[in-house]
Amino acid sequence: MTNLTSLIKSLRDIMRNDSGINGDAQRIEQIIWLLFLKVYDAKEATWDLEEDDYQSILPADCRWAAWAHDDGKGTALTGEELLHFVNDTLFPTLRGLPVTRETPIRQAIVQTIFAEANQYMKDGVLLRQVVNVIDGIDLDDYAEIHALGDIYENILRELQSAGSAGEFYTPRAVTDFMAAHIEPHVGERVADFACGTGGFLVSWLKQLQGQEQSAASIEAIGQSTFGIEKKQFPYMLAITNMLLHGIDAPHIVHANALTKNVLDYTEADAFDKILMNPPYGGHEKADVQGYFPEDLRDSETADLFLVLILYRLRQGGRAAVVLPDGFLFGSDNTKVNIKRKLLTECNLHTVIRLPASVFAPYTSITTNLLFFDKTGPTKETWFYRLDMPEGYKHFSKTKPMQRDHFAPCDAWWDKRQVIPDPEVEGAYKANCYTRAQIEAGGYNLDLCGYPTVEEEILSPEDTIRSFHEQRAALNAKIDARLAKIADLLGIKEQ
Repeated sequence: MTNLTSLIKSLRDIMRNDSGINGDAQRIEQIIWLLFLKVYDAKEATWDLEEDDYQSILPADCRWAAWAHDDGKGTALTGEELLHFVNDTLFPTLRGLPVTRETPIRQAIVQTIFAEANQYMKDGVLLRQVVNVIDGIDLDDYAEIHALGDIYENILRELQSAGSAGEFYTPRAVTDFMAAHIEPHVGERVADFACGTGGFLVSWLKQLQGQEQSAASIEAIGQSTFGIEKKQFPYMLAITNMLLHGIDAPHIVHANALTKNVLDYTEADAFDKILMNPPYGGHEKADVQGYFPEDLRDSETADLFLVLILYRLRQGGRAAVVLPDGFLFGSDNTKVNIKRKLLTECNLHTVIRLPASVFAPYTSITTNLLFFDKTGPTKETWFYRLDMPEGYKHFSKTKPMQRDHFAPCDAWWDKRQVIPDPEVEGAYKANCYTRAQIEAGGYNLDLCGYPTVEEEILSPEDTIRSFHEQRAALNAKIDARLAKIADLLGIKEQ
């Protein structure tokens, strides 16, 4: 089997010599559209065998085997001839493929991917070398296909600029833990409205592997797995990821999920399960905020996504969402309104506090996992603090979080025991709070937090963001204390 990590490294080394490519983002986008065409060609070969009347949406000369495969006879396109074909025939043809509402999803995705894809390389000889490396991947090898999916983790770990966009790669340990505890079942509809590369959806599919896996059930799973992604690059990754995991017609939409009035959603638009890590730290303009009720409008992207989830989660459905500390202790009117709506309309049964370095190296902002279901209002919420595993000072690019690091939380999940904080008297590592207690605290969900903060060197952006979050946390605590004092004195606050 190909060493896929070395494969990606060799591709990047080749492209570093091409004057048309500037930086990792362009190098990786170049890899992804080529990889997509390689994977799509393998899929089409299977569809050709299985279906008597299969018709490719691609013209014959644009199929991978026709222009990319090198049979070693010296006839493969290279140099200026290859550049001319890719730039003047392949890309214009794929961008202009005739797609209508009647076009099957598995064919329409080609045009959607290439509508905004870019061909950066200027050296046709180097392009031939890159194509040959990708063509050498054995997609008939079951183990290699599934290992290929792991490339995405390596790709995104290399994107050092990811944090500046308010988007962070979600470690597979986190997506697998969340998918497991949301309890997937075949036949349920699942969604991720900011799906990135499809990590949550892949974890969902992995959880279903032990259940019925007939051809019909796999097709049904594909039909009920839904994602939306705003940006072109992760959208391409998500489509390819789904194809690699056996979903022939991925329901991944290239769009901004926030640009529709949430009041227009009906039960037909609802999902049984929702798994998400909404982009946080980003800010939405007034026109996007206008799609939300006035009392729930916020410029913070993550807040708007949580509101969207509340409108698109089916009655009886379950959700698991990653949210930053800022949401938990946020005390401005909008955040309080959102938390009030969450606790009133849903059962927020569990909040898992994560260590600060889970998302390293992208950000040191502390995050949390919120688990809730739409079965009625919240009566009580359990909080559990997941501490760093023994032997770790913090997670890093070379020592990322692993699934077994959640083992203490997995063991606690069904027992739901109160655990005193071993370091701070009167504090808790795990505890249960009633809705009345949370309301009395001004909807401050910053409970069972970490007693100490490790000293870390942050980027200027993270330093400023961390300062704002710490100031907001302090303000929330002051407001809660003042509210208690005013209540004891019988003073009504204005």
